[in-house]
Amino acid sequence: MSRKKLLIIAGAVVVVAIAATSFLKSGEESSAIAVETARVERHALVQTVSTTGRIQPKTQVKISADVSAKIMRLGVKDGDWVEKGDFLVELDGERHRAAVESAEANLRSFQANAKLARENMIKAEKDYQRTSELFAQKLESQATLDAMRAAYEVEKARHASNLDQVEQAKASLKQANDDLSKTRIFAPMSGTVSQLNKEVGEIALGSQFQEDVIMVVSNLSGMEALVDVDENDIVSVSQGDRATIEVDALPNVVFTGIVSEIANSAKISGEGSTDQKTDFEVKIAIENIEGSTAQKQSSGNAEVKFAGNTAQSELRPGMTASGEIVTETRDKAIAVPIQAVAVRTPDQLLNPAAAPQPAAEGEEAKPRFTPDKDGFVSVVFVVNGGKVEARQVSTGIQSETHIEILDGIAEGEEVVVGNYRAISKDLFDGAEVTTGAGSNEEALAQKG
Repeated sequence: MSRKKLLIIAGAVVVVAIAATSFLKSGEESSAIAVETARVERHALVQTVSTTGRIQPKTQVKISADVSAKIMRLGVKDGDWVEKGDFLVELDGERHRAAVESAEANLRSFQANAKLARENMIKAEKDYQRTSELFAQKLESQATLDAMRAAYEVEKARHASNLDQVEQAKASLKQANDDLSKTRIFAPMSGTVSQLNKEVGEIALGSQFQEDVIMVVSNLSGMEALVDVDENDIVSVSQGDRATIEVDALPNVVFTGIVSEIANSAKISGEGSTDQKTDFEVKIAIENIEGSTAQKQSSGNAEVKFAGNTAQSELRPGMTASGEIVTETRDKAIAVPIQAVAVRTPDQLLNPAAAPQPAAEGEEAKPRFTPDKDGFVSVVFVVNGGKVEARQVSTGIQSETHIEILDGIAEGEEVVVGNYRAISKDLFDGAEVTTGAGSNEEALAQKG
């Protein structure tokens, strides 16, 4: 065979060998899962609960009529300031004035009857005394004495009955005067007429029948947000928790407040339907910043203004509000990005290609993971030497981006933070992984 043919054959063998080696290497690399990683660090965490609701005054009084009558005169307009005791509404009092006059006439009649009954009682008493004296002198019979005593007792009882009627008439007159006085309504507190529901000529129903609000007087110097908190979040909220409030009508303005009241009973909407929702009402007292102007703070590309007196004066009852209640804070907590924590079953974390390891003779096999009552385990995948170890972890509070790890990993370890498919499905305990240059730390830092 010629030298040239030998060189061609040798070259072909080398090419085949190189191709085979490349194929084997590509096969080995394809078995490793590409992931993104980050170092475990300490973070300041703030756990919040999101809410929605409306703005309302801390103190407001709904003005209703105690008697039913037509509105004859209104002393205020919507938005007017009133002092305590100022005139607000006058109702038609003609019927009640007539009732007063009738009650006065009845009283006079009963008083006259009582006076007449008293004179008759006195006369009957004197007749009885005179008959008693004559009976003692044996000048009158026992029958006459008994008749005189009975007549006296009758007149005495009639007089007492007339006195009772006088007292009843006085009470009726007092009631009539009270009803008449209620046809004029005065401000029970100083404040602003924040709502006016009636006009002159309309009928105001007495509150003993149903709530019929004529107007609302509010103290607008102290405002609060009445928000709804989901039943799953209410257990985290406590009185005194700090909060931030944003109002749709005042964009880029943030109010600060404190949780002042939490409802004991739930509010259920859409009951019996697929949209049923259970919430608890929470009041957040908006803080006043006396003697200061609105302060501004940069937030990304937007400029957020923390409200002072100027912004607070623009708040109106009924404005739509959204809030963030701070329920827990941690200054230096070991934390990882939220997506780094996977919830899997123990079987999903085992290497599908590995045979189960038998326990040593005389020993029971100890479970690698301890699932919760639903059969799931919270794990973080720790990278070590090109492989991952599934670590069961205990979690604490969480912010919008990070979650606190109470137990299971240590500061400085490298954990898998992406991609989602790898963390939620592909990775298992002992899986081989490849990480990109610089992993995902820079991207996470930029997002943070």
